[in-house]
Formats: sequence, C-alpha cells, structure tokens
Amino acid sequence: MLSRRIIPCLDVREGRTTKGIKFKNNVDIGDPVEMARLYYEQGADEIVFYDITASHEKRNIMIDVVRRVAETIFIPFSVGGGIRTVEDMRAVLLAGAEKVSVNSAAVKNPEIIRQGAEAFGNQCVVLGMDVKQVEVSETIPSGYEIVINGGRKHMGMDAVQWALKAQELGAGEICLNSIDADGMKTGYEVNLTRLISETVDIPVIASGGAGEPEHLREVLTDGKADAALIASMVHYGDYTVPGIKDYLHDAGVKVRHRW
Repeated sequence: MLSRRIIPCLDVREGRTTKGIKFKNNVDIGDPVEMARLYYEQGADEIVFYDITASHEKRNIMIDVVRRVAETIFIPFSVGGGIRTVEDMRAVLLAGAEKVSVNSAAVKNPEIIRQGAEAFGNQCVVLGMDVKQVEVSETIPSGYEIVINGGRKHMGMDAVQWALKAQELGAGEICLNSIDADGMKTGYEVNLTRLISETVDIPVIASGGAGEPEHLREVLTDGKADAALIASMVHYGDYTVPGIKDYLHDAGVKVRHRW
C-alpha cells in the first residue's frame, strides 16, 4: 500500500496566508513563505498553494510568492488560482512548482486539462474541484454540484461526471474540496470523497473540514482518499504534522515520517 500523504494548504490573498469558513470571512494568519518552511521542516509530504482571489479578480497568480515558496521547500509543491492558459501553467512550473491546479478555468475550458497534460505530463495537472451538496436532479444525479470562482458561481454540473471527464482529458490527480465542510473543523465530506475515489482511477486528495487527526483517519480509510489537505488544524497550532502522522500510524494508516 502506498503511503497516504498529508498536505498543508496555504490559501493566499494579497500575498498573505488567509483562512475562512465556507469560503467567507477570511482572516490573515501569516506569511506563506514562513508557513511553508515550517510545514516542510515538520515533515509534510507536499504543500498546496492557492491564490484564492485570482480567478474572481481575473488576474494572474502571484508568481513572486510562488517562487519564494519554491526556493524555501524541497518537497512537491502544487499551485492553483488564476491559471487560465498553458502559458500560465508554464510560468508557475518555471517558478518552481511541481504541479499546477486548474479549477474555474478548466470548468470554462476543459481543453486546458488536455493541453496541460500534453505539454507537461499528466502528473503535473491537478483538477481542483469545489463542490456543494444540492438536491438530486436530472442534471446533478449525484447531488453534488460544481461551484467556481471561489464558491461564488454554481455551474449546474454534476461533480462525479466532471471528475470522470477530467480524468479522460488527462488530469493526473483531483483535489476535492467540499464547500459545506470548508473551515468547519467537523470532518471531511466522507461520502463525497468516497464517491469520487471509487469513480476515478487517479489519486484523490480530500479537502475541507479537518479539525482533528481522527478526521484524517476517517477520510483516508472510509473515504478512500489518497491524501488529505489540512489547514486550520495546523495553522492555528492545535496540531502539528508529526503529531498527526503519529496518530495515523498508530491507527494503522501508512504514512511517511521523513523523506
């Protein structure tokens, strides 16, 4: 069995790490470069960086911050937010990221997934999915809808169908974020995570809702996720990456303690 990955997530706005609840009421919590260094030194498996307002503000990602983080850490680094073209992808990868995450732009133009995979390899292209639970309908049979632009725009797209299409187009990984669970610290959306994980053949990263180590154990086992994103529970000092990994190891979940 492959080790399950623990991935701190840095949501960045105006050059600072921020955190909110259900994509709202964000507060400043620190410098992303220093926070990335801390989590790298603690033994995080990867770091995810999202410029959370780039898509909504229709601007390019903050390449200077990406470059500074990449110069600081020596583990895989995934970057998303405001990536709309293959040229944007190239700029982020040249700044030091190993992966690019496309979300809103891929919904509007799915071909960007294929273009990115052909240019840089499937392993470099991550599909970010922001998902909200809704009433089951003919257009959304799973009851989970794709939402874009930082949770601002409902798309009438079924999350399961979109995940399958993205895999076919060449996405190498899915980062699955539940808007309903985001920042609540009450646990991941396990049913959604399991549904997507059982549907696609590529790795699925669970995101949104982690508040204690048991939540990670649950989503990595019952939810069948390959990795778990964490934010609030480490940003505010309630837990550390080594402490979470020790808990998971003791619970029978295979994790990597050090590179």
